[in-house]
Amino acid sequence: MRASRFFISTLKEAPSDAEIVSHKLMLRAGMIKRLGSGIYNYLPMGLRVIRKVENIVREEMNRAGAVELLMPVVQPAELWQETGRWDKMGPELMRVKDRHGRDFAIQPTSEEVITDIVRTEIKSYRQLPINFYHIQTKFRDERRPRFGLMRGREFTMKDAYSFDRDVAGMQQSYQIMYDAYVRIFSRFGLQFRAVAADNGAIGGSGSHEFHVIADTGEDALVYCPTSDYAANMEAAEAVALSVTRGAETQSLVKTPTPGKAKCEDVAELLDLPLSQTVKSIVLTVEKEDDGAINKEVWLLLLRGDHDLNEVKASKVPGLADYRFASEAEIVEWFGTPPGYLGPIGTRKPVKVVADRTVANMHDFVCGANELDYHYTGANWGRDLPEPIIVDLRNVVEGDPSPDGKGVLAIQRGIEVGHVFQLGTRYSEDMKATYLDEGGKPQLMQMGCYGIGVTRILGAAIEQNFDDKGIIWPTAIAPFEVVLCPMGYDRSEAVKAEADKLYAALQEAGVDAILDDRGERPGVMFADWELIGVPHRIVIGERGLKEGKLEYQGRRDTAATAVPLAEMAEFIKAKVRA
Repeated sequence: MRASRFFISTLKEAPSDAEIVSHKLMLRAGMIKRLGSGIYNYLPMGLRVIRKVENIVREEMNRAGAVELLMPVVQPAELWQETGRWDKMGPELMRVKDRHGRDFAIQPTSEEVITDIVRTEIKSYRQLPINFYHIQTKFRDERRPRFGLMRGREFTMKDAYSFDRDVAGMQQSYQIMYDAYVRIFSRFGLQFRAVAADNGAIGGSGSHEFHVIADTGEDALVYCPTSDYAANMEAAEAVALSVTRGAETQSLVKTPTPGKAKCEDVAELLDLPLSQTVKSIVLTVEKEDDGAINKEVWLLLLRGDHDLNEVKASKVPGLADYRFASEAEIVEWFGTPPGYLGPIGTRKPVKVVADRTVANMHDFVCGANELDYHYTGANWGRDLPEPIIVDLRNVVEGDPSPDGKGVLAIQRGIEVGHVFQLGTRYSEDMKATYLDEGGKPQLMQMGCYGIGVTRILGAAIEQNFDDKGIIWPTAIAPFEVVLCPMGYDRSEAVKAEADKLYAALQEAGVDAILDDRGERPGVMFADWELIGVPHRIVIGERGLKEGKLEYQGRRDTAATAVPLAEMAEFIKAKVRA
């Protein structure tokens, strides 16, 4: 590609509404252009990166035995109604009507459509296992689209769906896809981590997320540096910090704590460690009984220095549809406003659930259900009944690893892929069955596997940038090499050598661009450093007289002189490395 025949549109400053590094740099580098809220045009430079990402994904999916098809963006509501997701999905699902008033969804994912295909096409166990995938536009009506391609409304995703005869087969298909994802992200040239995750709204049993490591990542990744344990914060298991409960040594005392509604303030007033306090979180579950709404109030207890994990709370039996209690409800059940709540002496019966660590505490401090008072010296069994014990909290750095092989560390990451074991979540609702060896119908076991193709761009930049611009890994860079001739339009020697080297690189399969625009060196270098091409060759008259060219990698602090006759082989080795 010659720069004079390509579209290059760089900016010195990013638009004021650009929020994070990747958003700013993609706009400045002329890779994307905003069309509407969370909707972007992919300009030629950005589209080249997308196509390279897609090519790697497609090669590895094909290698793993998946079969490509293409499903539509617009999907009939009837399929979504079969699984209940037409209503459950909420406002993120973009709904439209055609001219006849029929409902359709602008797809955010394709579980229903692929299951519909398979239930009509797959009849026998002999046709299983099968794995279909496509790379297609998706739409999710985000409440607050932000961060450019990181949380847009329209995006490109690769989603795949496996169908198996039984659970063992599904688990084998899942492992095949997991391994394929490891190869994909390795080929991208990105630092990444796979972590155990919660399945969330998509349903099913087990899942793993794939995260690009970046300090600016939205997600907290929990891992053990001395073992293989890794999970996202939602799914990371928090073990009890005391193996056994200590013996009680204090009497229960109602202690004045005027104006001290937070555990930190109570601990400071009483000159106690924060870890000796217990915080109370009140949840409400509403249940309909013969047309009447009955409220069930739950009290969740965590150590004062710990935070509630809301996903874990939702998995407590009976709390799937919880909400945080209102202040009026808290006063009705506990007789006091928030800040002085506790499990001892509630006004109305509540269900008490203690985090594992709290369940092993003794002589702890908790609210007395009276304004300006807390109990000190509280103990299980003596002062209040034994609670329901559940893992409720977010882990913190330094916690013991659940596998017993070290302590936990936390780093930030950007989710770019997710693999799920769905089981029969969709095949049961949509009656996707096959006939087994005995001629009896059996439900298919499903898995699904997604990669955010366009999101990869933002994640890669968040991991790879400096004050000059983007630093693309070679495998997904818009161009692998840029040739920067000094005075291309003025020096016949420079032009001849640049054209010759460019032709040689093209013949060798190197994705090179020749900057033949005749720009000043400073402008030319600034453009390509901003765009992030990983390898640069400078061709100048002085170097030609000495029989040398200059090579500089995007991360290099200085250029390297390379003999003219050796440059083609030198750069081929760099690109292949």
